[in-house]
Amino acid sequence: MLDWTDRHYRFFARLISRHTRLYSEMVTTQALLRGDARRLLAYHPSEHPLAIQLGGSDPRALAECARLAEAQGYDEVNLNLGCPSDRVRNGRFGACLMAEPGRVAECIGAMKGAVAIPVTLKTRIGIDHDDSYAALRRFIGAQIEAGCDHCIVHARKAWLQGLSPRQNREVPPLRYDRVIRLKRDFPDQGFTLNGGIKGLGQAQELLQELDGVMIGRAAYHDLWLLAGADRLIFHDRQPPPSRRAVLGAYLPYVEEQLSLGVPLHHLTRHILGLFHGCPGARAWRRLLSEQVHRPGAGPELLREAASQVGECDG
Repeated sequence: MLDWTDRHYRFFARLISRHTRLYSEMVTTQALLRGDARRLLAYHPSEHPLAIQLGGSDPRALAECARLAEAQGYDEVNLNLGCPSDRVRNGRFGACLMAEPGRVAECIGAMKGAVAIPVTLKTRIGIDHDDSYAALRRFIGAQIEAGCDHCIVHARKAWLQGLSPRQNREVPPLRYDRVIRLKRDFPDQGFTLNGGIKGLGQAQELLQELDGVMIGRAAYHDLWLLAGADRLIFHDRQPPPSRRAVLGAYLPYVEEQLSLGVPLHHLTRHILGLFHGCPGARAWRRLLSEQVHRPGAGPELLREAASQVGECDG
């Protein structure tokens, strides 16, 4: 979820759910090793538990980036093989690496040898016409043998030619049965399912068979989806905060980030879905979108926009 799950979104999501594991947007090894690693690795301490997703195909580079992430305090380092975009493929990382299971195993092994934190993998169930269960099982088996601690499986295959990244999230059919079958074939390995999860009830059902469920876009567009996770998934009896309480807790962070030179729209664009389904939600979104670039705009704009919203559950 490039450009979506940045540190500002993650900070806000953590205000809603205390226990959900958060994942960074994918960061390439080239960007980390040749760019501003301090900026790319930055996060707020409250974000833990937190994993970083890396994109790359060079074992030594990935090992070095894993060391940097561990030194920065990340709880997990994840090698992303899910993205099918042309840009990612041209850089020789993402979903196209499923065609090179040996190379991926080298990468996993190098990362495992470099850090003590868990090294995990996010992958598809196949690519193009190489999408049989037997091929998927061989691929996963090779990564487990290389030391992969946990597998996150997007339950759609990826078409590397002919479909856009968006179409690759919608057109290939979901095959949850294949992820469940992997868990049965490798019972000692942790498996998390990704793809098409719309709500926590569906997540609970899948957790009867699997070790985890990853929710991406649904939790981004409807932020409050996460509000019930602590109680339903993690069995935390503490009641969730209200939407307005979450917004109130976010305002000091907004003030701090503005003082550091972060543009206001970087802090508001991720929270447009906070009042999804509430009376006045459209007015909230419109006011933030239209006024965010107003000279001098700051936390008071969020308060003004929230005043347009009526009573809402949570």
